[in-house]
Amino acid sequence: MNLKQLAQMLALSQTTVSRALNGYPEVNEETRRRVVDAAKRHGYRPNPSARRLATGKSGMIGYVLPTGAAVDIDPHFVEFLSGLGDYARSHELDLVLSPADADDQETTYRRIVANRQVDAVYISSPRPQDSRVALVSTLGIPFLVHGRSEGFDFDYPYLDIDNEAAFHEAARLLVQLGHRRLALINGDDRETFAIHRERGVRRALAASGLSLRERHVCSVVMTEENGYRATRRLLEEGDAPTAIACSSLIMALGVVRAVRDLGLTIPGDVSLIAHDDVFPWLKPENFSVPLSTTRSSIRLAGARVAERLAARISGLEEGARGEVWPVDLVVRGSVAGAPA
Repeated sequence: MNLKQLAQMLALSQTTVSRALNGYPEVNEETRRRVVDAAKRHGYRPNPSARRLATGKSGMIGYVLPTGAAVDIDPHFVEFLSGLGDYARSHELDLVLSPADADDQETTYRRIVANRQVDAVYISSPRPQDSRVALVSTLGIPFLVHGRSEGFDFDYPYLDIDNEAAFHEAARLLVQLGHRRLALINGDDRETFAIHRERGVRRALAASGLSLRERHVCSVVMTEENGYRATRRLLEEGDAPTAIACSSLIMALGVVRAVRDLGLTIPGDVSLIAHDDVFPWLKPENFSVPLSTTRSSIRLAGARVAERLAARISGLEEGARGEVWPVDLVVRGSVAGAPA
């Protein structure tokens, strides 16, 4: 069935049907649902070229993918992409990855916008005063930031989790359990999420007259091996921490292995809380000691980014709205009172 046949069957104009399928706000909700339901029942699929001619839109979301020897594609990114892809697929959107030199992503943003290759873009892993956010906000294309940047004198649309509150609550629990020497094994501290997590830990400690010692802070790429090496260093030095807050379940695998190799136990010698991005293949309750976590699904975040980008493309969402998700603290067997 083509667009003309679908329109005739519904006794609507082809323009109305096209606009309904593409989410234009001037089509009322009842008509939109009627058109979408009929399209699904009769197997209608829009011709991409015809849709672009009719609407001026490509039906594509863009992401500039940094590449190079120093860039790792980690499981967090893949899980986020899965959520974004799930939503995009079910709403007839495509995702375009444009590779770029990690040190010159701005050229690629300018090119894909100038060529009208995509209808919207998203930015991930932002840093304070991120030049990508500053640039894209001037290019006249719908965009969304996954995470937050700081230090701008303008607002922009974003989706983030409350990283500071999450790690504040984790550290506060550990302090309440009597721990006075906490360590933080964090992600890349040039990125805002890691800055916020460290800020949360420091704030919780300061409220009890404590401080986070500089030698107890590790900023590393979030891999199992880095978690292992950071933990060995922390626990083999004098005045070792009695509790660790860790920015990733993947790193936590290395933390657990290092504690075991040193002949120590969790939580007898070291309490551990990690952030859980809700990987389907790595569950905190399946650790040798069920792991306490701050929990927020990165896959759901990917789906929400796609949903908001679709709304911005169609005009259903405008402005520079920020969205911050609260994070759950789930207490399991990996935390206990500080050892005497």
